[in-house]
Amino acid sequence: MNRITSKLKESKKLLSIYFTAGFPKLEDTVEIIKRLQDAGVDMVEIGLPYSDPLADGPTIQQSSTKALKNGMSTRKLFEQIKDIRDHIDIPLIIMGYFNPMLQYGVRQFCHDVSEIGIDGLIMPDLPYDYWLEYHKKDYDDFNLKHIQLITPQTSEERIKNIDQQSKDAFIYMVSSSSTTGSQSGFAEEQLNYFDKIASYNLDSPQIVGFGIKDNITFHQATKHAKGAIIGSAFIKALENKGVNGIEDFVKSIRA
Repeated sequence: MNRITSKLKESKKLLSIYFTAGFPKLEDTVEIIKRLQDAGVDMVEIGLPYSDPLADGPTIQQSSTKALKNGMSTRKLFEQIKDIRDHIDIPLIIMGYFNPMLQYGVRQFCHDVSEIGIDGLIMPDLPYDYWLEYHKKDYDDFNLKHIQLITPQTSEERIKNIDQQSKDAFIYMVSSSSTTGSQSGFAEEQLNYFDKIASYNLDSPQIVGFGIKDNITFHQATKHAKGAIIGSAFIKALENKGVNGIEDFVKSIRA
C-alpha cells in the first residue's frame, strides 16, 4: 500500500511540511527531512525549485531562487535523496512544476522517483484533464499518487470529479487564492470556505495548504480537514534559525 494511503488511515490530524530542496544550503535537503521526521511531522513535501514559480508566494519564490543559485536541479535532488528510504519511513511528496518533469520525461520521472521511494507528486500547473488523459497510467504504473488542488473558485462539480480520482490519496485544499490569513487566524471568508467543503461530504480526505503558520491556524484548518500543510512559515523559520530550529518550530505548531 502507498505510504500516503496508510498515513491517511491514522486517527490523528496530520501535519505536512513543505520546504524547498537546496535551501538554505544546497546540501541541507536530507538533513531537513530527517529532522522533520524526528520532530514528529507526518508527511514532507520536497519542493523542486523552478525559475518561474508562478503558483508560489514571495517567500517560496525567494527560496527557489536561492536554491537554484546554490546549484539545485532535478538530477541533483534525485542524487541527494537516492538512499532516503534507509532513514525515512513517512510519506514523501515532490512538489514542483510540470515543465521540468516534461523535460526530464514524464514516465522516466515517475520511474525514477518511485525507485527512490517518493509516494506522490504535486504539480499545480498540470491540468487535471490533461493528467487524466495522458499521464494517469504513468502514475498508476509506479504507484504514485497525483495530489490535486482545489481552491475557493473551484466548482462543486469539478471538486466532486477530483474527489473520485483521489480516494486513496488526499485533496490539496488551497485556503485562498489571495489572502493567507489574518494576524489572529484565518478570516471569516476562509472559515466559511472550510465549512462549505465539509458540507460536500467528500470521500477523499482534504489537507489544507496556504496560510497555516502557527498553532491557531493549524487547528482552524483541521477542524474539518484531515490535516494541514505549512510552507512559507517553515521556510522563514529555516532562514532565521537554520536546521537546528526545526524541532522547536514543529512543537509550536502541535502545541
